[in-house]
This record gives sequence, structure tokens and C-alpha cells, in this order.
Amino acid sequence: MSIEKTSINRRSFLKVSALAGGGMVLSFSWLAGCKPTPKEVLSMPKEWFELNSYIKIGENGAVTLFSPNPEFGSNVKTSMPMILADELDIDWKNVFVEQADFYPERYDRQFTGGSQGIRQGWTPLRTAGATARMMLVNAAAQTWKVSASEITTGAGTIHHKSSNKKAGYGEMASLAATMPVPEEVKLKEIKDFKIIGTSKKNVDGLKIVTGQPLFSIDHKVDGMLYSAIVHPPAFGMKLKSFDASSVKSMQGIKDIFSVKVFSEDYERNFFDTATFPEMVAIVGNSTWEVLQAKKALKVEWENAPQSSFAMTDFGGNKSTGTIPSGLENSADHKAKMAEYTTKPGNILRRDGDPEAQFKKAAKVLQRTYSAPFLAHNTMEPMNCFADVSGGKAVVYGPTQAPESIMGTLVQALGIPKENIQINLARMGGGFGRRAYSHHMVEAALISQKVNAPVKMVYTREDDMTSGVYRPTYSATYRAALDENNKLIAFHVKAGGIPETPIAPNRFPAGAIDHYLAEGWQIESNITIGAFRAPRSNFIASAEQSFLDELAEVMEKDPIAFRLELLDRAKTNPVGEKNDYNAARYAGVLELVREKSKWNSPLDNVHRGVSAYFCHNSYVAEVLDIVMKDNKPLVEKVYAAVDCGIVVNPDAAINMGEGAIVDGIGNAFFGELAFENGVPNKTNFDKYRMIRQAEAPKAIEVHFVDSKEDPTGLGEPFFPPVFAALANSLYKATGRRYYDQPFAPQLEMQNLKM
Repeated sequence: MSIEKTSINRRSFLKVSALAGGGMVLSFSWLAGCKPTPKEVLSMPKEWFELNSYIKIGENGAVTLFSPNPEFGSNVKTSMPMILADELDIDWKNVFVEQADFYPERYDRQFTGGSQGIRQGWTPLRTAGATARMMLVNAAAQTWKVSASEITTGAGTIHHKSSNKKAGYGEMASLAATMPVPEEVKLKEIKDFKIIGTSKKNVDGLKIVTGQPLFSIDHKVDGMLYSAIVHPPAFGMKLKSFDASSVKSMQGIKDIFSVKVFSEDYERNFFDTATFPEMVAIVGNSTWEVLQAKKALKVEWENAPQSSFAMTDFGGNKSTGTIPSGLENSADHKAKMAEYTTKPGNILRRDGDPEAQFKKAAKVLQRTYSAPFLAHNTMEPMNCFADVSGGKAVVYGPTQAPESIMGTLVQALGIPKENIQINLARMGGGFGRRAYSHHMVEAALISQKVNAPVKMVYTREDDMTSGVYRPTYSATYRAALDENNKLIAFHVKAGGIPETPIAPNRFPAGAIDHYLAEGWQIESNITIGAFRAPRSNFIASAEQSFLDELAEVMEKDPIAFRLELLDRAKTNPVGEKNDYNAARYAGVLELVREKSKWNSPLDNVHRGVSAYFCHNSYVAEVLDIVMKDNKPLVEKVYAAVDCGIVVNPDAAINMGEGAIVDGIGNAFFGELAFENGVPNKTNFDKYRMIRQAEAPKAIEVHFVDSKEDPTGLGEPFFPPVFAALANSLYKATGRRYYDQPFAPQLEMQNLKM
């Protein structure tokens, strides 16, 4: 690899574009060695010198690195500083890591979502580290009166070989902080990485396992009040009136009032998804007291009329949206979705003449797949601390998208953004749910009303009944075969409430001469939003289940069939808009075939395979099921991943393990339905989560050895596991599974779950 150069100016040097993703992952691997030996680590210095937005160096050589993106379990708070540290050329044991607060003047796009944190931050973070290193070198060159080109660095030490002069970074930090930012720096070659590619323990591991405050739900200040909210009991309803006198005399209650998140003319941003923009707030001296008042409060609700709103997305594109009226039912949803599968959809891609091929086909395979609404169920409930007074606001809470919520806070509070400080808390899980940060606006409005610091906490029932949900979807696949059992045409038509899950230019588009993709969607007043690997989490399961059944009909091995299609896409692709690299896609299938010993099956082990490309990465998975006491048990999962350079292998494996377990749980049990606008499950007593005994006994994660820049990782493990499970269940039970969740169907077969 040639030495990479990057040109910078002070503005671009201080900013970083970062999108990260993933979800909460627990692994006991972080416990080992999470407490450093005191003798090996530099103590906190008396004086710090700031070299840039990301890096401060102490007079004793200790280094503080700031992680710009909010952390919710994907380990960006460890992995991002690792990138900085490697280019800075320091010893990791002398590093302190701090979470940066929202600071758009210093960091750009402090957003955690889309599995893009490392991908987007790779070059900016490396540049920041390399630039600080160059400033230290220049300071030494000036001090020693030698050429900077003759100076080398290593483990926080600067060395001039010919004069044998040495200095620690701390000795040069004060002068380096005054040096001009170099216009061009050299980034390391991959072979010279010392920290990137090694496993580093979670920098918050010790605090997490010892119960030290990390989350905003732990935050307390003197004089702080507590608040609970009461939102409409059903989608399609709104607040009519409430009787404050019914609870105002209760012990500890300070105030009861309505809160309105959006003004009538407010132009929403992409993450301003809230079906219930007006609710009742109860404020008191303790969480217990406000929750008791919440139970006793008398509130009247009424049906909400149809409404519309204006929206501007990330790219500045303007649109309008509609919130239909009515109390919706899952039975009606299913009937309407079934109706839409029979109608022509919006054509998203057409190659060749698929209609003609289907007409002349000797055989047509057609299957329809569906999946229900899903709740996020982050382990830490939605919460926020806010202190709004004197025309200023401090907001501290779990958010994936501080940049997006800032505009909403400005309009809701009537306070200019320069007077609003958003402090970023570690999130107890995110999965997309905390990108929709209306809980922060609610807390801020409540604080502003009572003129006191307030902590607002959702109950689990609040969270599960006010959205934001994974949409419900349906997809119909058709394949046309000729008299020789050869695939001649492929057709997918998919939609959902209220969006289509289709990515029309992904595999198997590009591998089949005659290909048609259609999409449809049905409007709804049920709030939906990003859910770990949005859209991909369903369409991958449908597509990969269908490909398995198609391979069986064509009498082909499932992996060999996929590789055959990918070879066509690689050597003679159809169309020019294919958004995947067929060789890299094939690479993970070949790797998982090798690592799982696919061609040497074990007795009484039932195997399913699946592979998918999303968030710029490729993942293939093989899932093994054994039957024990008439119950299917997931014995082992093998995953092969091509995500470019792996910054922190342990963290990457942890993300994979977490996503795989999460996917298996959702595939078996995840389901939310509605009756007259009311969710049928409001807590974990009814919303079934995977249990420890149901998780795989073992998970192996294998990474393709790559020199490509890093790509997404928090989400790509998730979509393939649904179909890998469905395909293995077919081998174990002899039945195909077209509708999620699978557990109710297994029980109908008199199989235990």
C-alpha cells in the first residue's frame, strides 16, 4: 500500500463526519483486564495541552482522546480513539478516553446510526491523529534545530537518531499546541499499524460492571424534580382534556400540564417521528410519587383527524407527510397487505422482459413472506435530564442524533441553538430507537415550564405503546424455470405499513437477465422508524428463504446456487446500477462454507445458510439446529464477514454475537399487533424475548483478511440470521416458514418452544 496523503485546513481538521451503528452487546470478554495495573499507567497530569478537538496531551505524556459519537454498545468509544491513537503513535496504556458532548463547531455529524461510525470517521480520525503527531514532531524540530524529516516517533516518544535526542510527547506538548496546523500529513501504511487490528477492552468496562454512573438515568443534581408523561392510549387518538385537580393534592406532586412538542407550522426533520405530539406531564418530588399520580389522573381522549406535516430530510429535500385518522387493527392490516400483493406495484427496476419469460415458463415457484411490527425494547428506558431557565438550556440524555434534535429543541423552547447544550450520555441500547429523540424535547419543555431541573423517565409501558416500531412487511417472490429447470426470470414485489423494504439494486439483481422489482406501501398513523438494519432485516429473510427453496426445486446445493448467481454478476453483470461487489459477496459464502465444513455434514445436525449485503458490508451465516425432546435448539452459528479492516477484533466479534442472538430472538418470538389502535403487548410479561437457554451454544465469527477501508458492522450481522434460522428449521422439521415469528407455528406442529 502506498503512503496515503490527505490535504486539510483548520476547519476540516477540526471536523469529522461520523455515522455509527450497531446495538447493545454484552460479552464477558471485556471483563478480563479492564482494570489497568496502576504502575503501568501514567497518572492524570496537572496540565493539559489541546492539540485539536480530539486530542489533549498532558505535561507528563498522558493523552486524552475524545470520542465524538454517542455510544450505545457498538464500542465506538473504544474503537474511534484507537484509530486516533495509532496515527498519533502513542502507547494505548497511557490513553484516557472521554465522551465528547455535542459540539457541531468542532465535530461534524455526531450521529450514531447506519453502521457508519468507523467508515465515516476512518480518514478524518486518522488525519486528526497524524496531524497532532506532526505538530509534536515540528515542535521537537524547532527545539532541537533539526529537520522534521529526520525525526521519528513511537509509543509517545520523539527521537532524533543522529543526535540521539529524545523527548516524551508531554515535553513538547505545550509548544506543539501553538504550532500551525500542517497543510498535508502522511498517514501510516497498513503494515505499520500497532493499535488498529488489535483487541482493546471496552474503556467503560470497569465502570459498567462496578455500577458507576454512566447513563443519564443515573444523573442527579440538587433541586431536581421528576416527571412522567401520559400519552394517548391508542394510535389515532389525541388529548381532549384532563382534570389536574384529580391528582394535584397527592403527596409530592408539584404540577400537571400539557406539553406540545411541535408547533402547527413546524417543518419536521427526518427523526421528528412522533405520532403523539401532545401529552400530559406530571411533575413531582420522586419517580414513585409521579407514577402514582399518573395512575390516578383523569384524562379524556378523542379521535384525531387526519393531519399533514412538512419535512426536510438529511439532504435538504423537502416533502410532506400524512397521518391518517382512524383506529387501526392488525387484522385489517393483513387483509389490506394481502390485497396489495395482487395489485401492480411501483416498478423499481426492470431488466429484460420478465413478463414474457413467466408466460413461457415450464414451472413457476411463488412464495409470500410476512413479518409483524416489532418493538425496540432497549434495556434502559427512554429518559432525559433537562435544566432550562434564564433563556438557556442544558439537556443530557441518550440520543443517537443530537444534530437532528437540536432544531426541534430550538423551535419548541424558543431558545437560539447557541444557548442550548446537549450533553451525550452512554445509551443502554439504541437499535435506532434513540434517533427519535422527542423524549429530550419533552423533558426540556417540562423543565422550562416548572423553571427547575427535571428528570423525565418513560415506563416500559410508555415506550412500548408510543412507538417507534419496526414496520410490518410482506414480500412475494416468483421464479420462472424452463423445461431444463434453469432459472430464466425473477420477480419480487414487496411492501409494508407504511414503507416498502425493497433495495432494488441489490443481489440477485444483476445476476439474472430478466428481473423485476416492484414496491408498494400503505399509510398508517402507527409510528415506525429505524430498527437495526432497517428494511434489510426483513427483505433479507424473505429473499434468502426463497433462494433456498428455489435451490431445492432446481436440485442445487444452496451455497453453490448462490455462488453460481454471483459468478454471473461478477463476470457478466446485468445492468449498471448493482450496488454490491459480487466477488466480495462470493468471498463470505466461500469462507463460511469452509469454516462450517458445509460439505461434511454431521449426523442429526440440521443446517441453514443465508447471506446478505447491507451497510457496505457482506455477511454469510450458517446456523445449526439439533432436535432435543421434540424441541429445536440452535446449536451453533458460523458467520463470515467482509467489512474491510477490522479496527478492534474483540469488539467486532461482540457485535456479531449480539446481533445474531438478537436476530434469533426476534425471528422466534418478536411480534406486536394492534386492536383499535392499541398495542396488544405493553411489557415483557407478554412481549417474548429470547432467553439464555435459547441462545446458540457457540458462535464463530470469521473476518475476511482485507486491506479495504472499514465498512459497517453493527447491523450487517442481523439480517442474514432470520433466513439461516428458517432454512435450518425446514431441515429439522420438514416445513417451510413464511411468516414471522416462527415459535407459534412450531407450537402448532406440537414442537416445544
